[in-house]
Amino acid sequence: MTKARRKRVKQIALALPLDVVFVERLLPGILDFARNHGGWVFTQIPERLSPSFEWLRYWEGDGAFVLIGNQTDVKIARSLTIPIVNVGGYVRDERIPTVTLDQQMVGRLAAEHLLARRFHRFGYYGVRGLWYSEQRRIGFEAAVKAAGYACSSIEGTTLVRSVRDWRRVAGELTRWLRSLRPPVGILASWDLRAQMLSEACRMIGLRVPEDVAIVGVDNDPIACEFCIPQLSSVSRNDRELGWQAANLLSQLLEGKRSSKLPILIPPDRVVARQSTNILAIEDPEIADLVQQIRDHLEEVSGVERILGLCSLSRRQLEQRFRKGLGSSPHALLNELRIERAKALLAEPRKRTLTSVASDCGFSELRRFRVVFRRLINLSPAEFRRNHHQWATAQPGAHM
Repeated sequence: MTKARRKRVKQIALALPLDVVFVERLLPGILDFARNHGGWVFTQIPERLSPSFEWLRYWEGDGAFVLIGNQTDVKIARSLTIPIVNVGGYVRDERIPTVTLDQQMVGRLAAEHLLARRFHRFGYYGVRGLWYSEQRRIGFEAAVKAAGYACSSIEGTTLVRSVRDWRRVAGELTRWLRSLRPPVGILASWDLRAQMLSEACRMIGLRVPEDVAIVGVDNDPIACEFCIPQLSSVSRNDRELGWQAANLLSQLLEGKRSSKLPILIPPDRVVARQSTNILAIEDPEIADLVQQIRDHLEEVSGVERILGLCSLSRRQLEQRFRKGLGSSPHALLNELRIERAKALLAEPRKRTLTSVASDCGFSELRRFRVVFRRLINLSPAEFRRNHHQWATAQPGAHM
């Protein structure tokens, strides 16, 4: 038997901008695939932060990862003679192999997050002319409509080139915000737009999250945690996206063609922070009561204790909770307890489940486990394990 010929090493170009957060996060997925399957070496153009990938026309390699941002990039991509995979969602072109986020699912996740916080009015702030923004709006609006509500949307320009442009964009945004009736839950197409939204609210005296709850996309730690209040955001699944992009490129290098393009990667989840840390309640007395419950959750043992915080009869309390929140006081109390439990279980410091249960107002660990599983469909231990596995797989993630 003759010795098998050694597999030829393939040269793969990372023709990607290094100043995009999700690119940094998907690279480990590409690397994971390459390490597991072998036979790839990588090339980049040095000393340039965001190079055009036009240089691939003259590069004598085997394949490349690219980020297509506009129609000029589309023309370049079509002219290339080597297999490429696009990892962006800025432009949709079915002729270019693409692996990208399931953009409509991003919108649905954000809508579900805001609906769970009892919002009845919604808005979407996007970017005109970008496919991912359009798809996120479609997913958001569909989920809101399915729940029986309407959504107001505004789309700004892609680039702001001057102070005059910035003033015009800011003016459009503030006029739109003034047209909305609080409380309103808004999805911004990505985290920097969410920052702009938060700043516009501050300028015209709208409170975040009391008047306007904001969700961004990307879970960029700088954008989310440096904003005041800190921004809730839909976390992408970029490591998986990178792995799937590498898998697709590997198939293309072997002469295979995928029948299902683009390949859409589901997002992870909504990372909740201060910008949505609210329940939208229009009954001021019930809103104040719910805030008292949240502030003293470990002390509130049941409905009788809630009655002690207000002047309502039990029947009045039940009726006004049903009208304002669509649930009973007992059901809301359990939701708030489990919401706090999830936050405690997500902390880096590992606490005992008994301690977590006590801090959330559960007198028995068994009862805590039963309620947690009923609402989350996981045990507290399973949730913590899944969360920390996810967190450690996210390069640069701040939880």
